[in-house]
Amino acid sequence: MQKRTFLKSIPILGVLATSISEELSRSLPTHNDATPESLARDESYWKAVRAGYRLKPDYINLENGYYCFIPQSTLENFIHHIRTVNYEGSYYMRLKQFDNKKAISKTLSEIAGCDEDEIIITRNTTESLDTIISGFPWKSGDEAIMAEQDYGAMLNQFDLLAKTKGIVNKKISIPNHPISDDEIVGLYERAITPKTKMLMICHMINITGQILPVRKVCDMAHKHGVEVMVDGAHAFSHFQFSIRDLDCDYYGTSLHKWLSVPLGAGFLYVNKAKVRQLTPVFAPWDKEENDVFKLNHTGTHPVHTDLAILNALEFQDAIGLSYKEARLRYLQNYWKERLQDVPNVVMNTPYAKERSCGIGNIGLSNLNPGDMAKLLLDKFRIWTVAIDGAGVKGCRITPNLYTTTKELDAFIHAVKELSLIRS
Repeated sequence: MQKRTFLKSIPILGVLATSISEELSRSLPTHNDATPESLARDESYWKAVRAGYRLKPDYINLENGYYCFIPQSTLENFIHHIRTVNYEGSYYMRLKQFDNKKAISKTLSEIAGCDEDEIIITRNTTESLDTIISGFPWKSGDEAIMAEQDYGAMLNQFDLLAKTKGIVNKKISIPNHPISDDEIVGLYERAITPKTKMLMICHMINITGQILPVRKVCDMAHKHGVEVMVDGAHAFSHFQFSIRDLDCDYYGTSLHKWLSVPLGAGFLYVNKAKVRQLTPVFAPWDKEENDVFKLNHTGTHPVHTDLAILNALEFQDAIGLSYKEARLRYLQNYWKERLQDVPNVVMNTPYAKERSCGIGNIGLSNLNPGDMAKLLLDKFRIWTVAIDGAGVKGCRITPNLYTTTKELDAFIHAVKELSLIRS
């Protein structure tokens, strides 16, 4: 799709502001002739991107994994949507919101690589995947497979179903440095029994940034008659892929992460052949059993956030996802390559570049993760998050498009200093 025409191709009912990200696109140097890998190293280009953000000067933010806060163009459009919905009130809510939400869902389906009748907008990954876990036709004794490195909210939901439905949860552990895809596939396969009904897998492990071989796991699981649910919280709009190519049964993500939508937006994909068997968490408004929108009734919600999805997509379109992916991967490898041989450094993210993108995790054998994170903030004014569990001891490092190599140099210097502290 040509840049600066993105929103014009979407049939939204009279609420979109004048495209502020068009101004961003005009302000950026052109990169049509540059490869993603060469542009990833062009600090002048990313300095221009950085100018589109309002950044707090108190610290270097290397904790974008929780919430990638939104650039100014998206923020201004978001505020416009709040004002418009507030101005129109129930007129908008009764006459416009549902058609607009369907149009936005259709746009997301095209970008995600699935059919429009297989996707719904939710509030986050937890809501998406817990909808599947809760609505699946479990019987007492049925088994589910997951990893201890999976996100806690989904693990807790499976635990709840173990108590209320009598299902059996089996956990494997993903190595931080796998030898091959086959090693990972084998871990999941050895846990499967005739009672296994569902397997949950992270597309990208949130605590280490490791990208897992989802398609290979899906192919294996389907041979055993096991359905696969994918936690894609950190994958969508982080690196390029198509849900259709993954061949999974369910996929959930959060759009407030790497797409940088305002808080409160995600989506759920359900393979259309699987919709009928699912029971909604909340009773739907007269939807057919095979209509994915039967899972989408959560009551009145912040519809202005849904509208801002389009503005976030437009901002991404102004840069290009392939360029964004290359920059995020470059930033992660920039600090990782300069620290991996430093004494006392423990790298919790795979060394192979194809097994990660923008997220990394680094620990120090002479400091526990909590102390490491505290010293990074108190002494060096670098904000990150400590991870201490599931075989991972370190700090998760998640730069974003506005992050500079100068900021990463400061992080590299800080880690080298901390590595000298005597334990």
